Amino acid sequence: MSSRKRRKRRPHKPPPQPADSAASERAAPREPSLPARRRRAANLDERPPAPWGNVPLVEFVVLAGIVALVVGFIAGGRTGTVLIAGGAILCSLAGLELAIREHFGGFRSHTFVLAGAVAVAVMAGLYFLAPSLWLPIALAISLVGFVTTAVFLARVFQRRSGRAFKLR
Repeated sequence: MSSRKRRKRRPHKPPPQPADSAASERAAPREPSLPARRRRAANLDERPPAPWGNVPLVEFVVLAGIVALVVGFIAGGRTGTVLIAGGAILCSLAGLELAIREHFGGFRSHTFVLAGAVAVAVMAGLYFLAPSLWLPIALAISLVGFVTTAVFLARVFQRRSGRAFKLR
């Protein structure tokens, strides 16, 4: 047995039969050719390019966040706490940027991750802007933000990719 991977072949549709009259050809909408369909499907399966080109900026930000986390754990004290928080924020922002790019590019749905980020941001804003707000009310407001954002993001992904979700 060889080590080559086998590809599943799509069933080939026979070409449409030529019509008898020219009027029926003009009236019938033309279906895109097979190579055009394959190109469109391939574009949906390709990760969207970063706006800054081939520079691995996300990887550099994650590396900086990991370094800050390690130095923070080693340093300890107040400085260590600040470094740990900064490293966690850097790593989270790098992942969030990638999720935004993939979601709005129609590559993969990150609806719950992005809606969860909005809910956390709403909760943090309520904590700092209204510190005396009762916690269940703040959670309810944050939940409303999560649900409305999730509905919006699901519609955006479906419009961009033509499907509700994408499994690997």
